[in-house]
Amino acid sequence: MRIRATVAAVSGALALSALVVPAAHAATTSGTPYTLDASFSSVTIAKAIKVGTTNEVSTKYSYTLTHGADVDITAQDFYTDAFLYRGSFADPSAELYGDDGATCTATSATTATCTGTIDVHPADGDLANADAGSWTVAAEAIAFNGQNPDSPDMSKVGYKDQDGLGSTLVQRYSKLTANASPEPVYKGKTLTVTGKLSRANWEDHQYHGYTGQPVKLQFRKAGTSTYTTVKTVYSDSSGNLKTTTTASYDGYWRFSFAGTSTTPAVSATGDYVDVK
Repeated sequence: MRIRATVAAVSGALALSALVVPAAHAATTSGTPYTLDASFSSVTIAKAIKVGTTNEVSTKYSYTLTHGADVDITAQDFYTDAFLYRGSFADPSAELYGDDGATCTATSATTATCTGTIDVHPADGDLANADAGSWTVAAEAIAFNGQNPDSPDMSKVGYKDQDGLGSTLVQRYSKLTANASPEPVYKGKTLTVTGKLSRANWEDHQYHGYTGQPVKLQFRKAGTSTYTTVKTVYSDSSGNLKTTTTASYDGYWRFSFAGTSTTPAVSATGDYVDVK
């Protein structure tokens, strides 16, 4: 079951899809939820979620749920989860949830540790390119208290949500290539290094060049483990990279991109050049 907070009034009757709602969004003819005695804290989630063009991406989260003695977190009709939103909490421009709710393990009579995942399906249109960047973490819990989820008396249903619990970056997955030529090359001669910086487009599900970005040309001498930056070049209008350098030692050449808030850092695989 995909857990989403969705409530709508359809022809004067309550339509419930999966879970419930921010109470402020509820519109029903059978009452509104009471505020559940629950709060959320100590949220952990990855600092960044890297999303490509088609593959599902799942990111784990955890939080502490503190609840009143009258809240039964073991009930079959009790649900809780964390989710991400962009924009204002009252009127978000986008939201991301998990395919399932969180699983909670009691740590005392009134606290529990809850864990779950945020599941992103880029091939299904979960994201637009403009959604890349910072997202805020929120959490929610609902107790149906024996009510039929398909047609509950909402006045007997408890609901609580809480925003501003943390943040994470949702980023457009990046790729970077490098090729140094000629191979081999004579010492002191010119090497030309080419490559391309590209990133996922969440709307057409292809990779396109990331333009106008600073990218470092780096070299690692054979027999060593550390790359040293030689110069910085910029990707062109198609994301392509091209620069020249002088061949002095056998070793590996690569491009390295530091990343932005919308696009993660990436380094190309080093291309080995034999210097004669």
